[in-house]
Amino acid sequence: MRVEPQQLKAFMLDAGLITSEKFDQCLKEAEEKGKRVEEILVSQGIIEEEELKKLEAYILGIPFVNLEKEIVPPEVLKIIPEPIARSHHIVAFRKRGNELEVAMLDPEDLVTIDFIKKTSNLRILPRLTNPQSIKNILAQYQKSLEAEFGEMIKKESSLKVVKEEEKEREELEKMAEELPVIRIVETLLKHAIFQRASDIHIEPMEKEVLVRYRIDGILRNAMVLPKSISSGIVARIKVLSNLKLDEHRLPQDGRFKIETPDYKYSIRVSVLPVFDGEKIVMRLLPETTKPLTLEELGLRKKALQDVKDNLKKPVGMILVTGPTGSGKTTTLYSMMAILNHPGVNISTAEDPIEYRMPRINQTQVNPKIGLSFANCLRALVRQDPDIIMIGEIRDTETASLAINAALTGHLVLSTLHTNSAAGAIPRLIDMKAEPFLIASTLNLVLAQRLVRRLCSEKEKYFLTPSEVEQISKYCHPDRILEILREENLAKPKQPLTKVPFYRPKPSKEAPDGYKGRIGIFEVLPVTPAIKDLIFKKATADQIQAQAQKEGMRMMVEDGFVKAAQGITSIEEVLRVIVE
Repeated sequence: MRVEPQQLKAFMLDAGLITSEKFDQCLKEAEEKGKRVEEILVSQGIIEEEELKKLEAYILGIPFVNLEKEIVPPEVLKIIPEPIARSHHIVAFRKRGNELEVAMLDPEDLVTIDFIKKTSNLRILPRLTNPQSIKNILAQYQKSLEAEFGEMIKKESSLKVVKEEEKEREELEKMAEELPVIRIVETLLKHAIFQRASDIHIEPMEKEVLVRYRIDGILRNAMVLPKSISSGIVARIKVLSNLKLDEHRLPQDGRFKIETPDYKYSIRVSVLPVFDGEKIVMRLLPETTKPLTLEELGLRKKALQDVKDNLKKPVGMILVTGPTGSGKTTTLYSMMAILNHPGVNISTAEDPIEYRMPRINQTQVNPKIGLSFANCLRALVRQDPDIIMIGEIRDTETASLAINAALTGHLVLSTLHTNSAAGAIPRLIDMKAEPFLIASTLNLVLAQRLVRRLCSEKEKYFLTPSEVEQISKYCHPDRILEILREENLAKPKQPLTKVPFYRPKPSKEAPDGYKGRIGIFEVLPVTPAIKDLIFKKATADQIQAQAQKEGMRMMVEDGFVKAAQGITSIEEVLRVIVE
């Protein structure tokens, strides 16, 4: 069961997807590189991978199935053992009587089909699918973790409870290496990764331990564990993070890595003494994540163009502002990805280094040994950099050094904790920065928040007059309507109550109707008029009013556009704005 290159060529020519000469070139390249011609066709963008699979399925007379949103019953999934499914890219997805439908990527893998047939005593019906479908079904093997977790806890509930201070270091070490404790911690991590959590909170209470996951910015209860295994979990995480096992009175910070064929994560660990024991928060940082483009972050039209124009400037300062967890660092990484080419030297001072980037010199700040942002920045300017990224401007000294670096011929990227773009300027003045120096160096300020994305299944609705009145507390409805008309999301004479918006529709896949996040932004370029206001030590409101006159859209306005486009909901926009 294999599609021969000449068969594929004939069908692609017939469909007008390629010329004969181009196919022969691809075939020659495939032979030289020892690859299949299909791989070359996909890598060159001649045909999408899914379309290629559909075409192969048609040629072979095997049905094609898309399983990207399919939920497979656990009893069907387990017919093919997980190691076989992962190594051979083949999954069971439907069983009817004595027949089992399996989806696969390689139609030539008859050996595996034969193996499944013998071990299951079922008639196997092969189907072709795409890699994303296989990935979705493979992820569902992890869904049985909660049941497995329950069994583990039952087995462990007989653990002897001993007060922390009574345990010797050796006893804690022994407990951390016990197989059930290892499996419990692994299960917590796997389950968090499967659910796309960014943080795991392990919180000891009087009689139990609460585990919560932060998913798309919202903390949710994940499970409750018996108090008896609390010390074992803490000891295990401390061993992994190379922390002091017998220190229970002081906070500790560490990190470790986990790696499987499917994912690679760096885990940042914080241990804090609380009344009922030690609370652990683990931040999950995927190491294989590539920086998103500015468009993928959610920037568009004038805001996007303003950012791109200012990234082309060789000197000056670009600031990204917002509260903790608003995606500021991700935006800086996206900017660095645009600037990162062989002709420039980019150096960073970060706390912590969240993602590794090739060709960028990343330095981890460590205040314990005297390597503060300010000290690191002093060293960086002696490293002949063209572009400097400072993780955060936290104090007067760092602000002064950053401005000085921008004055002396560098492009400086950094973050600041303010609620709006205009608020960054008074904040710098509070940090004793001279207004004339801010006006000379600051090119652009970008403020942002993260809102949850609506799933593809969503519900259309219209605002009532009372809801419009409620919204007017946070923005001007007339201004919102004007912007929606500019975006062709509202007709010329259509009132706001007749403009369709969208709200979440809960589903099995997404219980609250949201999946993933996107940014809402306001982008303030420092124009001559804004510079004049900085010289005069104008308030944030005065600077904001001038920026709006010059075409800047507020975050809430950008949010309403995305809500009318069905990307997010008004409730979600207001939630992050009010926060």
